[in-house]
Amino acid sequence: MADDALLFVLPERHPRLGAALASVGELECAETPAVLGWLHAHGVPASSECVRIVPSGAEVLIPDDAERLPVPLSEEETVRVEQACAPRSVTDMESELLSFRDTTQDWQSLVHRALTSGIPAQRIAQLTGLDPQDIAQAVDG
Repeated sequence: MADDALLFVLPERHPRLGAALASVGELECAETPAVLGWLHAHGVPASSECVRIVPSGAEVLIPDDAERLPVPLSEEETVRVEQACAPRSVTDMESELLSFRDTTQDWQSLVHRALTSGIPAQRIAQLTGLDPQDIAQAVDG
């Protein structure tokens, strides 16, 4: 366990900084009594999106009002945390946005096919995150 990182609980309504602890894979330190007790004291599970981690040297990213805990990491764990915290390239983000557009471009047709196959509108709303009113408008429109 050579390198340190900082766990922190991201305050509500704060931009997502660092990486979610759950997104970096299993870390040996996450099962220690210190980390488990710290999570319990703050009333958050390790799987919460509010439990974030940053590598050593990135403390400036942590909001001043965030609860924090230094943790040790192995070299391999440090690499995973650094990769998870690295900013995504503009090209990657643009590709993701284009992919989103492609998958949502014909959502009305998908909703109509789902309804005609017998899936209730409420279930479609649950599965897609679409507003039920948008589903109704897609059918009526």
